[in-house]
Amino acid sequence: MEPDFWLKKWQKKDIGFHLGDANPMLVAHFKELALPKDSRVFVPLCGKTLDIAWLLSQGFRVAGAELSEIAIRQLFEELGVEPAISEIGDLILYSAEGIDIFVGDIFDLTPGILGPVDAIYDRAALVALPQEMRPRYTAHLREITKTAPQFLISFDYDQSVMDGPPFCVKEEEIRRHYGEAYELTLVDSLEVAGGLKGQCPATENVWLLKP
Repeated sequence: MEPDFWLKKWQKKDIGFHLGDANPMLVAHFKELALPKDSRVFVPLCGKTLDIAWLLSQGFRVAGAELSEIAIRQLFEELGVEPAISEIGDLILYSAEGIDIFVGDIFDLTPGILGPVDAIYDRAALVALPQEMRPRYTAHLREITKTAPQFLISFDYDQSVMDGPPFCVKEEEIRRHYGEAYELTLVDSLEVAGGLKGQCPATENVWLLKP
């Protein structure tokens, strides 16, 4: 899947994946990570998700990575915050108090550029990537965050009925990517109301990954 796929979605405002509220699974279960206030949470492929506003409202700091600069301009507009904008290598950093969003290719993000991370919130990154890209992504995520604990949301459905994104990422694949580095716990599992995109039955799963 080429970067242009996502860039064109933002340009065309084809963003049905953008939720109008903070993710209910996040609100219900993020406390399971038992993070102290002021912890820094990394949100890969974040878009302009309202989950960021929720995390900030809970006293966390947020770092994010996103391909589309359109999304991040809208994010800061909707937060009502004026960002400082700078260039770091091939990335553009949008920054304000408590929030740093790196715009560009997530694979250009290094541990030194990202800085310390206390936890990862992956709602829309792993499931947005096709199968052939996921091993590279998961290895890179572990590297740049130094295997920080994760709050991971995945989908399980019959991908022969509907192709992604979001893609089906089954438990065995999650364990294949992360099992050597993390202890995995399935915290919650819910049927997607009305089916995924209204097309097929699906289950939304919440995983805690602790080193």
